[in-house]
Amino acid sequence: MTGEAERAGRRRLRFAVLGPVRAWRGDEPLNTGAPQQRALRAALLLRGGRTATAPELVDALWGEDHPRAAPAALRTYAARLRKMLGPDADALVSESSGYALQVGPGGLDIDAAERLAAEADTARGSGNPARARGLMNDALALWHGEPLAEVPGPYAQAQRARLAERRLSLLETRLALDLDVGARAESVSELTALTAAYPLRELLRELLMLALYRSDRRSEALAVYADTRRLLADELGVDPRPELTELRQRILDGDAGLGVSSTTAGGAPPGPAFIRPAQLPASVSDFTGRAAAAVDELGSHIAAAAGERGHGAVVAVAGIGGVGKTTLAVHAAHTGRRHFPDGQLYADLQGAATSPAAPEAVLGSFLRALGLHDSEIPDGLPERVARYRSVLADRRVLVLLDNARDASQVHPLLPGNAGCATLVTSRNRMIDLACAHVVDLGVMPPPEALELFTAIVGAERTAAEPDAAMAVLSACGFLPLAIRIAAARLASRRSWSVSVLARKLGDERRRLDELHAGDLAVTATFELGYALTPEQARAFRHLSVADAPDLSSSAAEALLGTRTATPAGELLKALVDTSLLETPAPGRYRLHDLVRLYARTRIDSDEQAQREADAATSRLLDFYLATAARVYALARPGDRLVHHLAPTHHPGLPLRTQSEAVDWLFTEARCLLATAAQACHSADPTALRRAVDLLLVSKDLAESGAHARLGSSLRLGNGLYALGRALIPAGRPEEAISRLTDSLEIFATARQRLWEGMAHHRLAEAHLAARCPAEAAHQAERALSLLNGVGGDWRRANTLTVLGRALDGVGERRRARACWQEALSVHERLESAEQAEVRHLLE
Repeated sequence: MTGEAERAGRRRLRFAVLGPVRAWRGDEPLNTGAPQQRALRAALLLRGGRTATAPELVDALWGEDHPRAAPAALRTYAARLRKMLGPDADALVSESSGYALQVGPGGLDIDAAERLAAEADTARGSGNPARARGLMNDALALWHGEPLAEVPGPYAQAQRARLAERRLSLLETRLALDLDVGARAESVSELTALTAAYPLRELLRELLMLALYRSDRRSEALAVYADTRRLLADELGVDPRPELTELRQRILDGDAGLGVSSTTAGGAPPGPAFIRPAQLPASVSDFTGRAAAAVDELGSHIAAAAGERGHGAVVAVAGIGGVGKTTLAVHAAHTGRRHFPDGQLYADLQGAATSPAAPEAVLGSFLRALGLHDSEIPDGLPERVARYRSVLADRRVLVLLDNARDASQVHPLLPGNAGCATLVTSRNRMIDLACAHVVDLGVMPPPEALELFTAIVGAERTAAEPDAAMAVLSACGFLPLAIRIAAARLASRRSWSVSVLARKLGDERRRLDELHAGDLAVTATFELGYALTPEQARAFRHLSVADAPDLSSSAAEALLGTRTATPAGELLKALVDTSLLETPAPGRYRLHDLVRLYARTRIDSDEQAQREADAATSRLLDFYLATAARVYALARPGDRLVHHLAPTHHPGLPLRTQSEAVDWLFTEARCLLATAAQACHSADPTALRRAVDLLLVSKDLAESGAHARLGSSLRLGNGLYALGRALIPAGRPEEAISRLTDSLEIFATARQRLWEGMAHHRLAEAHLAARCPAEAAHQAERALSLLNGVGGDWRRANTLTVLGRALDGVGERRRARACWQEALSVHERLESAEQAEVRHLLE
């Protein structure tokens, strides 16, 4: 099949999820298969062509308690799906141990519905409600009963609810358009039925009141309000929303602005009614005191705009995806809304989407919300900007612009008068937004993160395992979105303990996969922010390869290399401005832990990217060793050790004095040790030699007393421990024993009992690797005595496993089996993954 024929064949493939899950090739229906096969197809279709990993799909089809054979069944269903696709089998792509289903334009009914809805919004914003109504009807016609009908699995259940809610939302928009074009009688009939089916949906009742009023049925419209107020009080104990109450008052006042538009009345359009929009989204009920300082900062700026000497304030909140920008801005807006009696406007500018909201369309919706009829809204952007600012003149209105892409998208939406204020949220730092006060929002402080976690999970479960709760928060990087997802998963699984969740998140390779719940996923949020140029994307990936806690500008530039058209400094600045890269201090850079994991997934799926990442790691190690050698030469002049170090390509930093040299060493100590430990996993012998040399130089300087701050720090012990641990699987147990013994001395001197026990445990593993089981048994027994009471059950069980292997090596099989049995009982109770290894030893 030619390339053109392949594309034509792909276009002929059509899928439906807005009803029973179906498929066609052209007009020919395809066999949908068993329910689980339909569930797989639905899960792939609703990811929009993105790859779903095998564990994600297993959870989607069976949930957490999936059968043991689920992965094999998944492969079978994928094979059947590929067979069903026939000549278009290449539409199902296998990559990264997962699958993706590529569908051509117009090939999925929900995508077609969303395109029609977007066109309807544009038509409505352009003052053409009749066309908008027709497009919205076309979108709704694509629903054929219950979405994902009879498709099993937790993912389908969640998506079914989402798609049903989306249909109802589009239906509400179309009903509003019905009223715009004067279709009152039909609207009353349909809205009466819908309010009976969805009695708590206030927008439907608001539309019914308006339809009745325009049909000269004023008393019935007021009766709808009375019924709504009674129902909400009885069912929920709340009052109707402000928009509904305001509509009731306008009906009582006989407000002329509620009459039909000129498109139906045939007369001259009335002037704009004085409408007070109240468009702010609801504030979250579990908002913590987070950033009380940030809330005060935002509140003070917007309150100043509404004062007697008010000036048009613009506050821009920036931060990485999932940090809670929208939550904070909405909360601050609700807190400050009393300063803006003329209303609040809100728009999601969809800045992270492929097609951000056009300012022209947003202005159209704002003008309608402010009381203009469609016939009064100009067509061009400059004309709409002028009309918008004229309508807001002498009013005090708060405008919340959420998820903005850049300043050019925001500028036309800013009010032109003092007395109004604008809150903007964006992943980009809008330093080019004139007169804007920029607030950089970071992750939550641990106490507030724990408060949020507790609010979702419950105080009893959190208090029962405080250390595990903090481990979960740490694994989430104190990112609010990740905390919400993790807490929601735990809250929905009463059989889980907090420790179970902590262990699941403890595996970095699976952490991002675990951080998803329903439609929420940390990875999906980061993907929206990955709209970078090729050079920026490459720099982002390379920065993630370093295990160092942060990087100086010199180290970052060395890691990125010089073979780029854009200077490294400009790339770093661009990544900071997009909030993907943080600057904890001037001249230093770091990635949030979860952002780092996400960046590494972009490397793992591409062989070329892996090679480039390896080269970047090598450049960083080269830079550190070259500069450390300079420090050594300055600190110990005349010492010949520097002549025996591995050769480097980087010249190192031009340090001039001994004081300057040891200051650099102290500042970079953690980074040196982390980079050296990381390089021990490399199969490159040059990298391994440089890593050992780097550690030797740093350790020798510390022992020489060249800088007391470094020598007395436990960071060296941690680095030696990490290096020794890494040398064991690298096949270098003798070197591992040497490094671990050095770390043990530091831990013993500092009376760090837990770290002493862990070092003895790793020494036992190293002696096993060196085929010295008797010494391994001695080290493991010493580890057990130290870890008793401080190491926790999981560490103690792992040490029992190692002790059993050592005893088995010296012929004490009975004692070995007793150790393994005890370890297995602990791992089974903790539901840890290590139980499989222990069972294998007992066979």
